[in-house]
Amino acid sequence: MLTYLTRRLVSLILSLAVASVVIFLAIEVVPGDPAAYMLGMNAQPDTVAALRAELGLDQGRLARYLSWVTGMLGGDFGTSYTYRTPVAGMIADRLWVSLPLTLYALALAVLMALPAGILAAARRGRGADMSVLAATQVGIAVPNFWFAMLLVLGFAITWRLFPSGGFPGWDDPLQALRALTLPAVALALPQAAILTRVLRSSLIDTLGEDYIRTARAKGLSPFQALWRHGLRNALIPVLTLIGLQFSFLLAGAIIIEQVFYLPGLGRLIFQAIGQRDLIVVESTVMLLVFAVIAVTFLTDLAYAVADPRLRRRR
Repeated sequence: MLTYLTRRLVSLILSLAVASVVIFLAIEVVPGDPAAYMLGMNAQPDTVAALRAELGLDQGRLARYLSWVTGMLGGDFGTSYTYRTPVAGMIADRLWVSLPLTLYALALAVLMALPAGILAAARRGRGADMSVLAATQVGIAVPNFWFAMLLVLGFAITWRLFPSGGFPGWDDPLQALRALTLPAVALALPQAAILTRVLRSSLIDTLGEDYIRTARAKGLSPFQALWRHGLRNALIPVLTLIGLQFSFLLAGAIIIEQVFYLPGLGRLIFQAIGQRDLIVVESTVMLLVFAVIAVTFLTDLAYAVADPRLRRRR
């Protein structure tokens, strides 16, 4: 187990190093000078040069990359070009919206997918299975922003059960959760559809194994054999998908945050790109990449717990 863990840690560190280089170079090649953008079209060259020096943009790319990376390692994500405030504080404020939204949506997706997937596998080929497959096909095919607009139309405008947008803050947790409910449902529905289909397929494959037939021969009903012996082994691919879905939900909720006017990381990146605030874009994207890689690492550990063979494999 220690060897397996060490290999995964080395892979995590190397992935972060490569990602930091790619992110920095990709953003640096984007045309446009942040200093000139901030000062406007009629700015004098000497004024632009002075602002570039103040922002550190007059340094070479290697020096700026090393300064950025070493600062992040020490918890300093730099200072926003536009707002002249620490990027770490801006990210922390937005993270208190994006992270709860992601966890909320993932919990809803799992709560919807587990019973649906188990029901479809247990009733394979019957009416319940066909109904679940049809519902998941719709969930996969329809974009989540369209779900979001339908939810706003029904639950916010028609029935007025939830707010249509905005975020009141966490001073009142109940109101904060109400504001995040419709965005979380819109994000969760497509992911629940994918998760349901994967769980169903994995369970059907598991139900054909010899140990399931042995359990049935000992007198267990099909559902008992599935619940006691099949579900744990079928969860291996599901754990992978849950980890990927968490990363996708955290990094890919930009459209949903725009629809519901949520002040999350997605809107922060969107606004920073429009303002040519490169340091905000670089630091926020790097944080999201770290979240993706860290979740993948934790998913690998969950593999090792769920399947002991991985701990012994060389």
